[in-house]
Amino acid sequence: MHLAAHFPGVNNTTVWADPRSKSQIDFSSFEHLARTAERGRFDFFFLAEGLRLREHNGRIHDLDVVGRPESLTVLAALAAVTDRLGLAATVNATFNEPYELARRLATLDHLSEGRAAWNVVTSFDAFTGENFRRGGYLDRADRYTRAAEFVATARELWDSWTPDGTPRSFTHRGQHFAIEGEFTVPRSPQGHPVVIQAGDSPDGREFAASTADIVFTRHGTLESGREFYADVKARLAKYGREPGELKIMPGVTFVLGDSDAEAQELAAEIRLQQVSPQNALLALEQIWGRDLSAYDPDGPLPDIDPGPGSSLVQGRVGPGDVLAVAARWRALSKEKGLSIRQTVIETTGRQSFIGSPRTVAEQLTEFVAADAADGFILVPHLTPGGLDDFVDRVVPLLQERGVFRSEYTGPTLRSHLGLAEPVWKG
Repeated sequence: MHLAAHFPGVNNTTVWADPRSKSQIDFSSFEHLARTAERGRFDFFFLAEGLRLREHNGRIHDLDVVGRPESLTVLAALAAVTDRLGLAATVNATFNEPYELARRLATLDHLSEGRAAWNVVTSFDAFTGENFRRGGYLDRADRYTRAAEFVATARELWDSWTPDGTPRSFTHRGQHFAIEGEFTVPRSPQGHPVVIQAGDSPDGREFAASTADIVFTRHGTLESGREFYADVKARLAKYGREPGELKIMPGVTFVLGDSDAEAQELAAEIRLQQVSPQNALLALEQIWGRDLSAYDPDGPLPDIDPGPGSSLVQGRVGPGDVLAVAARWRALSKEKGLSIRQTVIETTGRQSFIGSPRTVAEQLTEFVAADAADGFILVPHLTPGGLDDFVDRVVPLLQERGVFRSEYTGPTLRSHLGLAEPVWKG
């Protein structure tokens, strides 16, 4: 089983009002969570990142972190206070360039002695693009073709130095990039930093199968996890890859209690804190595309239909067919007699694993044994101490079962993941 710790930047999981919730931007918070993950012998520490603060009805969205430092810079600092933990940064392939980003990632891999990873994300919205010179020019259909060429180009640059330390010139001519010259950073300890990808569309699954070392997915139930796992693993053969060359790790949450009943009670309390009355209305407005501030969050859903083409929400992926989503929410609300807030709680993300430490250890083990995942990226609801209980109470049980390491067996992130160093392509 593989385990990673996620420090979200754009999130609806953090319980901000809890007195144990500390800063989302101070380095001490990043350091605490990273040190805890390393104490638990986790594979890597994972930073999310957005390139523009989302807006809701003309205001910064309440669940965005304002003032969040840039991920690769934070991870470079964490390399100095950790020894074995992998360090994964989310970096956008739409608004960066291969040469510059390949240098930064290779540098982090050197500084950390082989622990760097890159979570490749894309963007097609003009709202984010306004922060950049070329703007939001990229069509939705082109985002994965650019990303695929971006990763391939970065790998060409990393391979432009021989394993014995000799630099060679490079030339790349493609649809999106035409560059040539000489790369300035020697081949790093892993050869290539580990590549992570998140995406559930058919194009995203294909991109993962062709390119990624890890898939970060949202499939947190056994049934959906098994379907996703089987589908993505089956795509590998056409690219000459074996199933073990791609690790599938869903992002999951957890709640621990001294008993299963206590954990269920705590989970219900946490959901009420995560979906406050205000946040319930914000979530509803993201579907309806209208200002619903006059509605009572403890009252029924609106009897009006969602508005078409609303610009109420900027900087986030839309929910798809809003009329269909609204119909599902109304049917659920009517069937169970739910208010707006209760409906949002019922239909949005919830704790994936709930119970005593022993129950959660059993659930995680079952998930991996059933080929629904190769491991998990844990998203705690408290920052930075939300991982402490898991490391202290669940990890020892996983180690007793023999499904998780007791010690690191190698120095690099690739060694943690059981991934071979890429063959040099000179």
